[in-house]
Amino acid sequence: MCDASLRVPITYDPAYGPRPAGGGRRGPAPKQVTCSGESTVTKLKNEKELVRKAIDLGVEYGEKRGAVEFEPTDSATDKLEYIYRLLIHDGLITPIPEDQVSQKAIRHKLAIWASKQ
Repeated sequence: MCDASLRVPITYDPAYGPRPAGGGRRGPAPKQVTCSGESTVTKLKNEKELVRKAIDLGVEYGEKRGAVEFEPTDSATDKLEYIYRLLIHDGLITPIPEDQVSQKAIRHKLAIWASKQ
């Protein structure tokens, strides 16, 4: 269940844009808390298929580049993480903040990448 007391009310000041209610123009804005059950990431309609496509494209890209040779026994999780790190290293995608990196976030990021290929 969501605890509404954890939410930070936001007001709008035309001169300064959105800011936390209660004043204070100095210092960083408080973090907004997302309650469980609410998604901050927009789910893609066909994300599963795009993740499969991302694996295929990423494996092909990595092997063509000569950076890696995947084995049939490599798990999808390992492939996804390696492809994600390789694409960041080559500057093809922007990295997710390190404290937010998770398998779900990597899958979503690579699904978006695959949808643009």
